[in-house]
Amino acid sequence: MKAPVVVINFKAYQEAEGDRAFRLAKACQKVSSESGVPMAVCPPHLWLGAIARILEMPVYAQSVDPLPPGPGTGFVTPSMLHSTDVAGTLVNHSEHRIPKDDIGKIVEMCSALKLHTCICAETAEEASDLAGFHPNAVAVEPPALIGGNVSVTSADPGIVSGTVDAVKAVDPKVLVYCGAGVKTGDDVKASMDLGANGVLLASGVVKAKDPEQVLRDLISKI
Repeated sequence: MKAPVVVINFKAYQEAEGDRAFRLAKACQKVSSESGVPMAVCPPHLWLGAIARILEMPVYAQSVDPLPPGPGTGFVTPSMLHSTDVAGTLVNHSEHRIPKDDIGKIVEMCSALKLHTCICAETAEEASDLAGFHPNAVAVEPPALIGGNVSVTSADPGIVSGTVDAVKAVDPKVLVYCGAGVKTGDDVKASMDLGANGVLLASGVVKAKDPEQVLRDLISKI
């Protein structure tokens, strides 16, 4: 599996409920297949396994709990993800923060099952600290810019380049994504010019009237 350049988090938006989640996932796969740009999608848990079964691109969970199989009502375990065609999971998104010890447990459990992990961090310092768990990727997303119209690459380009330097100093193999306000091809190009391996975004695609057109614009300058 090639590492995704664009990771689309569906979150809990109404635009990603029911059949709309499947249509959105298929649009992402279509653009990825036609362009050759690797992408991954993160649907809501309710449709996660079903979408993973029909796509030929990486599908990630939006979160997972650090629990083994057994009693744990209402939780999603790494083993559950492994039993489907899901390729990995986001960890510690700013809207789903978890204790640092749990982050380490999740990375360890997922790694043992060959599930990819992308840890989210709010600052370069936190990204550097969490890179010590040796996930597959770290995504830096300043919370104040998430869901807004100003990209982190414009508002604070130093946090992107600083995160890249900090993470690579800990583990050169860890990929670095940036997010928060990323909506255009210029934003994606800027992030990669700053050293990032790709982007993590949500509303710019999920809430768009024409997600396929937005996706094509996003990768137009790679």
